[in-house]
Amino acid sequence: MNTSTRLDAIDQYRGLAAILMVIANYAVRIETLPGFLRHSSDVGLTLMDLGAPVFIFAIGLTHGLSVRRRIGRVGRGKTIEHFLRRYMALFGIGALIAYGEVLVGQSQSPVSWNVLQSIAVAGVLTLPVIHLPWRYRIGIAVALLVVYQILLEVWWLDLVRNASHGGLLGSLGWGAMLILSTALADLFHDEQRRKIYPWAILFVLLAGIGVSLPVPIAMKSVSASYVVFSIGTSGLLFWIFHRLVDQLGMRVQLFTAWGRNPLLLYLIHFLLLAVFVLPDKPGWYPYGPLWLVVVQLGMMVAVLSWIAWRLYRRDWIFSL
Repeated sequence: MNTSTRLDAIDQYRGLAAILMVIANYAVRIETLPGFLRHSSDVGLTLMDLGAPVFIFAIGLTHGLSVRRRIGRVGRGKTIEHFLRRYMALFGIGALIAYGEVLVGQSQSPVSWNVLQSIAVAGVLTLPVIHLPWRYRIGIAVALLVVYQILLEVWWLDLVRNASHGGLLGSLGWGAMLILSTALADLFHDEQRRKIYPWAILFVLLAGIGVSLPVPIAMKSVSASYVVFSIGTSGLLFWIFHRLVDQLGMRVQLFTAWGRNPLLLYLIHFLLLAVFVLPDKPGWYPYGPLWLVVVQLGMMVAVLSWIAWRLYRRDWIFSL
């Protein structure tokens, strides 16, 4: 498979991940949706719980390539400085969003925290080890998860569960998730080792199931089993995308358009979400009937898709 085809699969996968993130953020407060379409309240796994892991895996798919390319152009020092600035900016944007949710009374957590902050901290944790061979990164991710899970069970459980996306402490789990994603991505990008990628993903999935026996899967605490199983699931979903693009020539341009500007579209969706969230009318949101939920969500995704398509046609990409 050539590079352009491979990158198109990544763009489409990233676009789907961004759409899932938008849907999950809308659905998180809708009380009339069935349980499997909302975030799990404690132990368990729902479709919406996979939105953030799918997005993090999408980041991991290109993170190592991006870092190594930039090191080749400007050197290691300037590369580290560039990515640290990017993650600091992402953290700041997430903090502003989280604070805004508190101001308008839409935060459901006593700790103000946004998923963008978790991604930013995960990126900072990944940066010092991204240059290491993929085997070492897998070992580091596992070690980080073991330490995190021990701290979680001994001291941190209530603190993490009471913070949205686990808060700062839970970011250790997200960091392990991103490190593991970059290691699996290296397997995929290596022409000689790509054949073992699906077996590696299968192993990760089975490991997640095995770990879930003593450590239940729980997004609220970003448990070790949640990290491992959700990354295995995300990696499997990407492999399906890759095979569809490689074998069948699938090209869903809408997914590609979303995948070119996922962060910008995610930020814009908060402005659209305010139309539904801010009016103090429970029958409008969050207790609206199912047909109204479908209409609202359809309108928001349609507007964002139109923006994504316009940007795609103009070949305009937003980047921090």
